[in-house]
Amino acid sequence: MAEAGDRADTLLATLPEPAARTPEQHALATDAKNAARTVRSQFMRLHGESVYQHLTDGHRIDLRLPELVAGAAAGWPGLMAGAEAMAAEQGRLQAEKEGLEIDQGIFLRQVLRSPASGRHLIDATALPTARALQLLPEFRRTGELDLGSVRLERRGSAAHLTMCRTDCLNAEDNRQVEDMETAVDLALLDPQVRVGLLRGGEMTHPRYRGRRVFSAGINLKSLHTGQISLVDFLLRRELGYINKLFRGLRVEHAGSWHTPVIEKPWVAAVDTFAIGGGTQLLLVFDRVLAAADSYLSLPAAQEGIVPGAGNLRLGRLAGGRLSRQVVLWGRRIHATEPDAGLLLDEVVEPDRMDQAVAESLERLDSPAVVTNRRMLNLAEEPPEQFRQYMAEFAMQQALRLYSQDVIGKVGRFSAAAAGAAAPAGART
Repeated sequence: MAEAGDRADTLLATLPEPAARTPEQHALATDAKNAARTVRSQFMRLHGESVYQHLTDGHRIDLRLPELVAGAAAGWPGLMAGAEAMAAEQGRLQAEKEGLEIDQGIFLRQVLRSPASGRHLIDATALPTARALQLLPEFRRTGELDLGSVRLERRGSAAHLTMCRTDCLNAEDNRQVEDMETAVDLALLDPQVRVGLLRGGEMTHPRYRGRRVFSAGINLKSLHTGQISLVDFLLRRELGYINKLFRGLRVEHAGSWHTPVIEKPWVAAVDTFAIGGGTQLLLVFDRVLAAADSYLSLPAAQEGIVPGAGNLRLGRLAGGRLSRQVVLWGRRIHATEPDAGLLLDEVVEPDRMDQAVAESLERLDSPAVVTNRRMLNLAEEPPEQFRQYMAEFAMQQALRLYSQDVIGKVGRFSAAAAGAAAPAGART
C-alpha cells in the first residue's frame, strides 16, 4: 500500500499544481491517484477492522473523527495523507486541491461498514465535546452564552438556540458546526433544560434586514475557498450535533443503567426560508413550525453534493415522489401549499410565531414525550440503518467534493455573489 502511494506522490511531484495542469496531465494524475486508491480500498476491506481495533485498543478508547484519521495516517503510511500534507491542502481553493480527503472517505466508509467498529465510532461521536464540558458550569450559572455563530439562552425549562450568522444568512461552515454541537451538548447536559428550540436570528443584510432567517444551507463561498472539510464539517455535522438532536447525548447519568443517552424534545421554528442543510435539520425535529411566508428547499442536484442524511429521511416523511422532486428537481415547498404538511406541523402568520413557539415548548415539556420520541425514532430510523447510510455517505460525499461539476458550480456562485455583494451561502 505504501508503495502505491509513493508512486502516485512521485508522479504528482513532477506535475504542476492542479489548477495549472493540462488535460493530459490531469488524466495522468487521475490515473495515478485511482491506482493508489484501489490498493487502499482493498487494504481497508481486508484490514479495516484490525486497524480500528488497534487505534481504539479494542474499542476501549473513544476517538473523534479528527483523532481517528490522524492516528490511521500516522500508523499506516500510504493509507491517507498525514498532518503536514492535509494542512497544505486545506490552504488551497477547492479547485486547486489534490482531493486528499477522498482517501479519508475510503477509510471511514470501511470503518462505518463494520457493525462493531461503525457502532463504536458513532457512539464516540455522541459524547459531549470538551468545549461543552468546559462551558457547562458557566451556562448552568448564568443561563446564557454567546458562542459566536449561535446564542444559547435558558428561558424557564426551554433552551433557545438562535443561529446568528448575519454575515451569511446562517449559512453553515466549520465554525458554525462547532458552535452548534457545543450548544446542543449544553442544552442536553443542563438538568434545568427539558425542551429545546432552534430558530434563526434577525439579519442585517439589506434584503432581509430586521427579519429572522432560519438557514441558507451550506456556505458555498467557504466551499469554493476550500474551507468546508469532509471530517470537520460534513461528517461531524451528521454524526455530531444532528445525531445528538435525534438520538441524544451519550453521557454518564443517573439513568445510564437503563438508557445510556440523555435526550430531550426539540422544536424548530422556520422564518423566511430553510434551504439545503436548513431543511435537512428539520427532518430530525419533533415539531416544526413555519411562518406562512417561508419556504423550504433542498437543492442538492443544483449544488452537486449529497444533502447529508436528507436522502435517508426525506422520503420517509414526504414519500419517494416528493423527495425526488425536491432533491433531484430542486422544487421549493412553500409553507402554505398542501405538500408542506408532510414536513411542517404548524404554519402561522409571521406575527404569531412567538406565540406558537411558546405553546409548542410548553406542550412538549413532558417525560412521556421523551420516551415516546425515543421509540418513534427507533422505529423510523434504526441505528443500523443510519450506520450503513453514513458509511456510503462518507465515500460518496468525498467524491462529490472534488467533482468538476461541483467545483465549477461553487466557483460561478462565488463570482456572482461577490459581484452582487450578496452574503456567502445565500440563494437569492
